[in-house]
Amino acid sequence: MNTKNKICLTHYDYERLKSMIQEYTKRNKMDANVKDLLGEMERAQKVDSQKIPSNFVTMNSVIEIKNLEELEFQEFRLVFPEDANTNENKISILAPMGTAILGYKIGDVIQWKVPGGENQFQITNIKYQPEANGDFHL
Repeated sequence: MNTKNKICLTHYDYERLKSMIQEYTKRNKMDANVKDLLGEMERAQKVDSQKIPSNFVTMNSVIEIKNLEELEFQEFRLVFPEDANTNENKISILAPMGTAILGYKIGDVIQWKVPGGENQFQITNIKYQPEANGDFHL
């Protein structure tokens, strides 16, 4: 993961993610994706939902990214694992890409590890951020 950029989480997302991880680790062992997510959460600046800038990725945001290796664009919604559905472009926060993007902002270039090495992508747009639309509890 790219740990150079400042990242922001809402207090609400932080608390929900901590609860999700506690439940997940009761049923499963702590895997690398969960450890990565915990690391990102702990280093993030926590802010009130009403104060997070609209250019930061929060839970349930619809994000457009550009893969810098292939110069192709992708759009997806960042969701909790139970809502994940690749056919509907809903990516789980526990997927490597989901963990990598949480809390970053438009313009950030992010690296994440994939089985074949590392990928780089840039957040090019946030088409929907719940907090920017007054949806503080999605």
